[in-house]
Amino acid sequence: MGYQALYRVWRPKNFEDVVGQVHITRTLQNAIMQDKFTHAYLFSGPRGTGKTSAAKIFAKAVNCENGPALEPCNHCAACLGIQDGSISDVVEIDAASNNGVEQIRDIRDKVKYAPSAVAYKVYIIDEVHMLSIGAFNALLKTLEEPPKHVIFILATTEPHKIPLTIISRCQRFDFKRISQKSMVERMVHITASEDIQVSNEALEAVALSAEGGMRDALSLLDQAISYSEESVTIDDVLAVTGSVSQQKLASIISVMSDKNIQQALVEIDELIQSGKDPGRFVFDLIYFLRDLLLYQTAPALENVLERAIVDDTFKQLAQQLDASWIQKSIKELNQCQQEIKWTNSPKVFIEIAILKICEQQTNNPITSNQDVQHLMKKIEELENKLSEMPKQAATQQEAKPKQTRRSSPASRNSYNIPYERIRHVLTEASKDMLKRVKTQWPNFMDALKKQSAPAHATVQNSKPSAASDSVVIISFRYEIHCSLALEHRQTIELVLSEIIGSEMTFIPIPEENWQTMREDFIRKQREQDNSDGDRPAEEAEDQMIEQARKLVGDDLLEIHE
Repeated sequence: MGYQALYRVWRPKNFEDVVGQVHITRTLQNAIMQDKFTHAYLFSGPRGTGKTSAAKIFAKAVNCENGPALEPCNHCAACLGIQDGSISDVVEIDAASNNGVEQIRDIRDKVKYAPSAVAYKVYIIDEVHMLSIGAFNALLKTLEEPPKHVIFILATTEPHKIPLTIISRCQRFDFKRISQKSMVERMVHITASEDIQVSNEALEAVALSAEGGMRDALSLLDQAISYSEESVTIDDVLAVTGSVSQQKLASIISVMSDKNIQQALVEIDELIQSGKDPGRFVFDLIYFLRDLLLYQTAPALENVLERAIVDDTFKQLAQQLDASWIQKSIKELNQCQQEIKWTNSPKVFIEIAILKICEQQTNNPITSNQDVQHLMKKIEELENKLSEMPKQAATQQEAKPKQTRRSSPASRNSYNIPYERIRHVLTEASKDMLKRVKTQWPNFMDALKKQSAPAHATVQNSKPSAASDSVVIISFRYEIHCSLALEHRQTIELVLSEIIGSEMTFIPIPEENWQTMREDFIRKQREQDNSDGDRPAEEAEDQMIEQARKLVGDDLLEIHE
């Protein structure tokens, strides 16, 4: 026989093998031992948590020739026949493909006959919520007054879709998601029995990716084994699942807490370009932050951490980060997780979430006494230096404020705004050209998205604000996107030129700086026109209005007497 998947080979054959459902297996065992099991059961819960396996084990236990016992013997003819499916008295039905009235009526007609090989007929109906209304009605009468030799076990992942009249006639057991610790313990047992070398970190990553399903965990482990060479490592599992390593998560969180926006966005870009799943990355980041918060609150909760392994880097992050910052970051990422489900551009929403996380710490008050003392000391040192400066140096210092204010935003995110180039463009800008660019802007964005998704992401939050015959001034909501857009300058300008129909270049500028610069340009234009003594005052004013109209258009221009 060919190779069988691990989840098939290691499907539970005893109640003891059903991982993480002790509250259910113990109840069923006690019912068997006391001969108090009922005629109908409803097993509900997430996929891969042991519902159909428990149903089959229960069928073996009630029919075991060596019973009653806590476990089926798995050696008698009844146990072996039920296990391999050769006994017709135990029937497994997939309601997804047998959901009609005729199939249920056939069951209803056959239940009246006594079992031929074992003590009880057992009907296991999987995904029972897929039955039609007519099929449920046909099943209802049989469940209400079944023969003594028949047991129904209904299994479903969506119990809310089952009519209440059916549920009320069953004894219900809710299977829960299997804990990460229980899954790791089970996989350790399996890999040891199969003589497979797997690191503990790899098993932890598999258990996290499985999201509470043992079958999913074994399927992922199977993939990682096929992908690996001699032994399964954490890198093999990350490659198969698309998850991100703890080292990378810690690095991204560290640069976000340091407000290093550019480095954070670069690392996000590298992750997605390398093929990592954006949704999986956000999921991992949320759980890693959750583990940091739990560890901060109670280090004794180390055993309940979902994503993190407590190493030196993790402990250092836990000491460094503020709890309120972590909570706000989780909320932003949770919002991002909801938004990327309905978009074809998940990277954009991740970048926006990263920007918000970096910005929200800027507004937080300083809570550390050591930081306050350090700042007070620095202020005192600066005051002493200023008092010792000669008056000439103080005068020179007063002459530099505009230059300092202008250069500080550029130095913050490594983008120097070319003010002189922009002023030159403004003198040649026209309302008609800006209107032409704005009209074609949606077409430009669509064409750019098809040409280059990374380039499209950089201009997602931008708009054309002024235009001459060959240059477009583009204002960006976030300053960092100015630098990122310049990295894709060739692609953006090529697509822009094709859409506009003439060779075009662009100059990026943060929206905040653009507003200031536009007002400054209009003010200087007005002063220049008013200072022209050869013209009447009314003519100078008309010229100023015309220049402003060319620059910003009629929709933004307001004229007051």
